[in-house]
Amino acid sequence: MSNLKQLPLHAMHLTAGGKFAPFAGYDMPVQYTAGVMAEHLHTRSKAGLFDVSHMGQLKLPLSAIDALETLLPTDIHALPIGRQSYSLLTTASGGVLDDLMIARRADDFLLVVNASRRDADLEHLNRHVEGIVPVNDRVLLALQGPCAEAVMMALLPGAVQMRFMDVAVMQWQAHEIWISRSGYTGEDGFEISIPFNAAEGFTHALLQNEDVALCGLGARDSLRMEAGMPLYGHELAEDISPVEAGLSWAIHRSRRATGKSPGGFLGADRILGELDQGAPRRHIGLLPQGRAPIRDGVLLYDAPDGSEPLGVITSGGFSPSNRAPIAMALIKSEVDPCAPIFGEVRGKRLEARQVAPLFHQPNYKR
Repeated sequence: MSNLKQLPLHAMHLTAGGKFAPFAGYDMPVQYTAGVMAEHLHTRSKAGLFDVSHMGQLKLPLSAIDALETLLPTDIHALPIGRQSYSLLTTASGGVLDDLMIARRADDFLLVVNASRRDADLEHLNRHVEGIVPVNDRVLLALQGPCAEAVMMALLPGAVQMRFMDVAVMQWQAHEIWISRSGYTGEDGFEISIPFNAAEGFTHALLQNEDVALCGLGARDSLRMEAGMPLYGHELAEDISPVEAGLSWAIHRSRRATGKSPGGFLGADRILGELDQGAPRRHIGLLPQGRAPIRDGVLLYDAPDGSEPLGVITSGGFSPSNRAPIAMALIKSEVDPCAPIFGEVRGKRLEARQVAPLFHQPNYKR
């Protein structure tokens, strides 16, 4: 597709044997020669390196703090310099416009948003905030896995002192590096924003370590599913509330009905009402019984011959770590949590067991 954007390091990915597919308007490396399974397991055991430069990076002035309190259900005033938080841009109807990371730095707020929602986010933010600066001259890398800290020690020794969700600005060969201790895999790791003119050199420096392997979008998706992490357009959408998506924890206690700054953000009436009284739908994990995965979009039923759908698979696939299929779903809240669920796959109803939507224990450095 000729209208697809290319990552700044596209040529390097081609040379490394990357296989590409369209995603969020970009020609993205989905896997390399080792394949998705090997890349996934390498990340779990050593360190996977992902190019996530398709994500949007936005700088907002510190003066936007009050406006941000009306757009995010987070206590932005209490976010210290050098820390970041997972948060949500909510809609007036109580759905989710996007999920994002917001970091408070010495001179600005840095937001990392989903590629597929970048334009919608910018349009939304520009209605409420002045002085937004899109960052268009940096590569964003994610180094993830239990060996990530040791790998980083050789290039950015100061990163080793960071805790989960810390952010910092460091120097590498006279280039300014923005770094956070975070990621999207359930493993310890770092997200690294680096200028275009230093990105290839820094990437090759990381790959000099034999514990580091390039990994693509396929492994990134299976890793985040195992960690129970949402993906916009799957677990999150404008018609799905944070409570329905299983993200009640992302509504800061200070913004809840009994908090010091209750409500005041878009969609608060619906969201706080669902926190208090329950939501009509709930987010669950599923373990399909058998070897066949139940994929995204499959309708769910309460019996092999049930006629009325009770929900839908939001993400589904094979878990390399567990060597079994896994899935996440959105179902009616009144469904018995112990009841079996049946998914319609190629004309057959496959049974699945309801579980917590977490298939891999996170390994963060607190």
